[in-house]
Amino acid sequence: MVGSIHQFLSEDHARLDDLLSRASGSKAIDVPAYDAFRAGLLRHIAMEEKVLFADARMRRGEPLPLAKRLHADHATLASLLVPSPTHALLRTMRALLDEHNPLEEGDHGFYATCEELAGGDLAVLLARMQALPPVRVGSHVDEPRIHEHIARMLGSRTKI
Repeated sequence: MVGSIHQFLSEDHARLDDLLSRASGSKAIDVPAYDAFRAGLLRHIAMEEKVLFADARMRRGEPLPLAKRLHADHATLASLLVPSPTHALLRTMRALLDEHNPLEEGDHGFYATCEELAGGDLAVLLARMQALPPVRVGSHVDEPRIHEHIARMLGSRTKI
């Protein structure tokens, strides 16, 4: 059974998916939609990393087995948000999210596991996530080194 954390974060996935689709839906990138997607994805990642990962690790005494893969995906996604958006970058993000989101949302996925671990503390955990402020979003960096970094990040995901 899915609880409030699963519902909250799955609805946020749907909102982010819609923004990404709008950003990439025409010949020219919809910059306002992309900017909202970028800020929203960074906040979503922060909620998972700072609250859910930390809480699960505290309750178990060690990270969840899936945490390493999810953390690598988050790092790769964050890297993809650094340069100015192109349709190729947006396609890469879409493909990565299409692999990533089911790992979190499934009946036995990351969210369900976190809810099970939280037990009666679900409302407190959800409130902690919702209380996180928006993430400060920096300017785009379009230097060759960021694209080299992205290539390394994408390559390292296949080793996990």
